[in-house]
Amino acid sequence: MGFWGRRRGMLVAVIGTAVAIGTGVVGLSVMPGILSGAPPAEPEPTASASPTPSPTPLTPVEQLLATTADPLACAVDFRGPGIALPPMLQTQGALYTGLPIPRREGAVFGGWYETESDAGALTATARVNGARLASCTDRRQTLYAGWATPEQVAAAHTRVPILMYHQFTTRPEGEKGWLRGNYAYIGDFEAQMAHIEQTRFYLPTWDELDAFIDGALYLPPRSVIVTDDDADPTWLELAVPVVTQHRVLTTSFVITKFRHDGPPSPYVLQRSHTDDMHEAGANGKGRMVNWTADQIATDLERSAQILGVKEIVAYPYGHVNETAEEGVTRAGFTFGRTTAWGFVTPGTDKLRLPVIRMNYGDTVQTLIERIG
Repeated sequence: MGFWGRRRGMLVAVIGTAVAIGTGVVGLSVMPGILSGAPPAEPEPTASASPTPSPTPLTPVEQLLATTADPLACAVDFRGPGIALPPMLQTQGALYTGLPIPRREGAVFGGWYETESDAGALTATARVNGARLASCTDRRQTLYAGWATPEQVAAAHTRVPILMYHQFTTRPEGEKGWLRGNYAYIGDFEAQMAHIEQTRFYLPTWDELDAFIDGALYLPPRSVIVTDDDADPTWLELAVPVVTQHRVLTTSFVITKFRHDGPPSPYVLQRSHTDDMHEAGANGKGRMVNWTADQIATDLERSAQILGVKEIVAYPYGHVNETAEEGVTRAGFTFGRTTAWGFVTPGTDKLRLPVIRMNYGDTVQTLIERIG
């Protein structure tokens, strides 16, 4: 074998050794480059996936709005010192319902306002409550908490009148008969409601009155609650259009034995005048002071079921005793309204709320003299 033969033999030996110590396909794939003298191929680049961005978490207001498809839904957010409340849904164009009444050590809650400046000043005419229609922008509203000091509350010396009306007449000379005094002339009533609207009286809800009596809520000195007893046809036909026109929140005390219909206006709350206790007992007084506490509670439960709410009952004829109070409490009502004359102040007995009775012949001047 010559020189070149020996060189080919050595090359074959080297190649064989490389194949033997190589790792399968990898070793064999390298050899063509060695044999050809070409550089080894670059590995193919691996495409890297773009990272998926994390979604922006929804705010509590956005989460709440996501739970409803109602185009009139409004998410109300609450802000202010000492406020840590979740947002709540309201309905645009309807009266606010269930607005919270927070508590704070050393202060008295002064209501909700649409601006921080009104909240700080406790601007009575800008205060938002269940007598106001909910209004929103982009299905959202922010309300700011106002707070008063105990000294401010004491200085205000607020006394809340509960006006009590019954029937109504279109006759300026009034009606005849022994119930003549019950029939307010509708012209006088309209003037009285216009006065309440134009002079910007504050119209508390019953839950606000509850907190006011407890000393937990500040009410402006010019506050008034308007009520009607019996839901008489003259109330529905003559007076309801007046309170609706003047946007005066009014409570109608309904005898549910005779009326099952819902509220006749957004500005009318219907509450209990009992179901079947507006009748005289054997002693000439109402059933409210003749029946047992269990009977009273059963009647009021039936009335509440029809109305869909408890909260307050107006005692028929104003008759009340301890047994009646026990029945009202057993039924889960907060208030009992009497016919006794007077104003509601902090500490007033919730089961014996007084009233300012309005009769035939009482004019707007009469109202001004009584409540301002």
